[in-house]
Amino acid sequence: MLSGYGNDVHTENAKNLILEACQSPESEVFFLTGGTQANKTVIATMLKPFEGVIAPKTGHISLHEVGAIEYTGHKVIELLVENGKISADTVADYLETFLGDENNGMMVVPGMIYISHPTEYGTLYTKKELTDLRRVADKYGLKLFLDGARLGYGLMSRNTDVTLPDIAKLCHVFYIGGTKVGALCGEAIVFAKGNTPERFHSLTKQHGAMLAKGRLLGVQFETLFTDGLYFEISKNAIDRAEEMKALFAGRGYKFFIDSPTNQQFIILTNEQMERISKKCRFCFWERIDADKCAVRFATSFATTKDDIAALSEII
Repeated sequence: MLSGYGNDVHTENAKNLILEACQSPESEVFFLTGGTQANKTVIATMLKPFEGVIAPKTGHISLHEVGAIEYTGHKVIELLVENGKISADTVADYLETFLGDENNGMMVVPGMIYISHPTEYGTLYTKKELTDLRRVADKYGLKLFLDGARLGYGLMSRNTDVTLPDIAKLCHVFYIGGTKVGALCGEAIVFAKGNTPERFHSLTKQHGAMLAKGRLLGVQFETLFTDGLYFEISKNAIDRAEEMKALFAGRGYKFFIDSPTNQQFIILTNEQMERISKKCRFCFWERIDADKCAVRFATSFATTKDDIAALSEII
């Protein structure tokens, strides 16, 4: 009989495989049910009651988690972005302004920097940008937290100099997304040595992010991190996205942003959007003007060359 709550051989093996891939044997791994639960639980348990989390204005916790972070009592401190990213200089400027405010004793104290890689716009941080953010975090006593819901697609991009061991070294905590990269559900949170909140396993249950049949998560991540499968299927999404990108460019479509990952943002007229939506699913992103919108097309671990060929007939 297999034990519940992740106390099984598959979960233990999955943790070891992940730590090996991260080249970080002293880190700790925990499996949670999903991305929002991961963000909420990490932020709520690592921050003091009076602290908040700095995040890009376009970040997932800022826009697409129904106020889950604020629901825990922690404010999301939004900063302006460029191509979906916050810079170390922007964070440092904010922190200097905060520290220079004589009334900061009445204000939410920044305790963490949240980023995602890839960002909501499919863009990527460079190794230098991550290094600079970690430097600022250390200087001001903050934790650097990387949301890796789509991490596989960032790691396998043709335009990145960031590796999984780099992330494990530069972030105080991050997670490896399973849900968006082939798994039925689940994310693997990785805490660097000394950063795991006390009794995090108990806190995970308190936050509703624990799966009773935890071996389901263990088996999936054990499979994903055996023989490089996680990276192989992530690369498939990138290869198909590059084909899709070339397809749209070749047909004269304009791009809202230049994304090097599986998310591609295309500008469509109202007529194009109505016509294409009858045969293809995509995501409305934002309106540009009365006649045009930016929409998102995304490839995945499961996208095939036949899917791209079918899209070619539609657009």
